[in-house]
Amino acid sequence: MKNIICTMFFGMLTYTFFAQELEVGIEFRPRYEFRNGFGTLLDDTQDPTSFVSQRSRLNLNFNYENLTIVLRPQDIRVWGDVATNQSNAHDGLALFEGYAQYRLDNIWKFKVGRQTLSYDNQRILGEVNWAQQGRSHDAFLVSVTPNKKHRLDVGASVSSNAETVERTAYSVNNYKNMQLLWYQYGFKTSTLSVLFLNTGYEFETTNQDLKTQYAQTFGMFYSLKTNKWIGEFSVYGQTGTRNDTTVSAWYGGASLGYLATEHWLFGIGGEYLSGTAMDDTSGTNKSFTPLFGTNHKFNGLMDYFYVGNHANSVGLIDAYAQLKYSKNKLTLTLLPHVFSSAESVLSGSNTMDSYLGTVIDVVATYKLHKFITANLGYSQIFATDTMEVLKGGNANRTQNWAWAMVTVRPEIFSFKK
Repeated sequence: MKNIICTMFFGMLTYTFFAQELEVGIEFRPRYEFRNGFGTLLDDTQDPTSFVSQRSRLNLNFNYENLTIVLRPQDIRVWGDVATNQSNAHDGLALFEGYAQYRLDNIWKFKVGRQTLSYDNQRILGEVNWAQQGRSHDAFLVSVTPNKKHRLDVGASVSSNAETVERTAYSVNNYKNMQLLWYQYGFKTSTLSVLFLNTGYEFETTNQDLKTQYAQTFGMFYSLKTNKWIGEFSVYGQTGTRNDTTVSAWYGGASLGYLATEHWLFGIGGEYLSGTAMDDTSGTNKSFTPLFGTNHKFNGLMDYFYVGNHANSVGLIDAYAQLKYSKNKLTLTLLPHVFSSAESVLSGSNTMDSYLGTVIDVVATYKLHKFITANLGYSQIFATDTMEVLKGGNANRTQNWAWAMVTVRPEIFSFKK
């Protein structure tokens, strides 16, 4: 893998005589985390942990006439995951993005390869930039932009374990195939978009046959931005079948922010993600899943919901507020969240109170240098007995999370013909 990336990189450098543009950048992003109840409640026998993870990414962008080629190899590791005297024991090198894009004219554009799919507020499809590895898809995408008001994206993807001569079970935790349609219309101070996503997941039946079943996610997203107001509204539904279970779920979200002064922003918002009650006997999965969204930016930064967890559960009601201060190179953000279950939670035969708890997030961002950004964060959760039923652990124990991150993203080479 390393030899392939080096060969492609130096091959692109030798081709710059014919190129219109070549840009080479790097990104280093180490992050320290202290986890004391991150993602789930700890019990009295468990101790908090801490570690440093790091993303090291190379960004290559090559343009020649209407052709664009992007390569973004990266290494993701935790400090100390290999000994200091071992040279090749770590296997964290991967290709985050590697695609070719061709612009036929001012309207039609085609993209094929490993790429991010990021739309609207990234609730359903996002880059997941917080995660060191991010999220990207192997896909073919067609974009149609007849003018500044209209844009239509149509995409598709198919998945296999490897090159084979006969059909074999797809064992990767991923869709077997996917189809995407996204359309956006731009108004003067707002945009309206609609999304349709069809995902097919393969599973093995009781007769050991391979079967692919399809679920559909569809809905709309509206965003508003003026000199003083920032607003978002979205609603999505999910239907289809997954693992021989009928899916019938929906989502609604809204937020509104007001720029009171040049430096102060106040906001409120809420989300509803439908769920399946613990005593539901209908046989229908009513739990909404935000699929490939950047879920870390929603529902509290401690990732108690929908970040690799809380799937097919009782859903969520999230009411939150935002207070942001920005001046010069500094940004401070305070985000309290109040969580409740969308459907009933049972402990034995007893129905629990729907209130799950409150999370308070505090984040500071400072621009140290043109290429360097520093971030600090602290989160505290005040959980209830209902959260303990869902997550386990001890809700009465102090649970918190703290982190510090530095991002260094210089451009190291640029050529323009």
